[in-house]
Amino acid sequence: MHLSENIFDLHADLKDRTYEHGGYEEFNISDPKPRKIHKATVRDRLLHHAVYRVLYPYFNRLFIHDSYSCRNEKGTHKAIRRFLELYRRASRNDSQTCWVLKCDVRKFFASIDHARLFEVVKRHNVGDDTLWLLRRIVESFDSVIPGKGLPLGNLTSQLLVNIFMNEFDQYMKHEVKEKYYIRFADDFIVMNTDRAVIEEVLKHIRAFLKQNLLLDLHPDKVSIATYSSGIDFLGWINFPSHRILRTTTKRRMIKALLNNPKPATVASYLGMLKHGNTHKIVSSLGMKARK
Repeated sequence: MHLSENIFDLHADLKDRTYEHGGYEEFNISDPKPRKIHKATVRDRLLHHAVYRVLYPYFNRLFIHDSYSCRNEKGTHKAIRRFLELYRRASRNDSQTCWVLKCDVRKFFASIDHARLFEVVKRHNVGDDTLWLLRRIVESFDSVIPGKGLPLGNLTSQLLVNIFMNEFDQYMKHEVKEKYYIRFADDFIVMNTDRAVIEEVLKHIRAFLKQNLLLDLHPDKVSIATYSSGIDFLGWINFPSHRILRTTTKRRMIKALLNNPKPATVASYLGMLKHGNTHKIVSSLGMKARK
């Protein structure tokens, strides 16, 4: 109702450096695992979008090709297709056994250290005004430990974690020199035909994340397996010739459809399912939708 007035007030606060970020509304979601979302006020979210529009084009050109989270023309489906493409290269068109290292960072968003994050951001010469504003946004939130954590609900958080993890991406590509590496947020994969090489790379990964980014791998989500045995990545179990949905994803989908059997819901799920070998599930969804 007072859009123009509020925007001019926000502009004045930014110009005078009197801007203070507001609080957050907290709520829980399950997608599929429980997550705590912190939602900023409309005023602050408006600012987040403005910051993102300015900074994203600059930083996006610095990111590696095989970083797929929260980037234009990327996303989960392209990441999964790229995963298969890299596997075919690594295995020389499935002529050699290919080992896959899959890792997940422990409590990723909650573990981002504010001081270390700003050390990384400063290296890119973004300017004092931008640093001041990013500090206002980042320091408006702490997780359980003071000075750590980014809120999942902020658009700026998605960009900042990509800037932060780009340090790791560059290390993997230029220091470790991994050809077959792909990352989506805190999930990442390395492939090689030699298991011993994979195990050695894992040691480098643990050391770099701990020493440079103050992050740890999730102890229960580090695995080394052959691609042919099925790799769980981004909601799908991936095999050389096909991919299928996780059982938990399938159950969640059917439950959601039973609770909300609208045509738009069915269409949304059908759109996702076309990216895998899901003929039986598609037929089942069609039957449930008709009921």
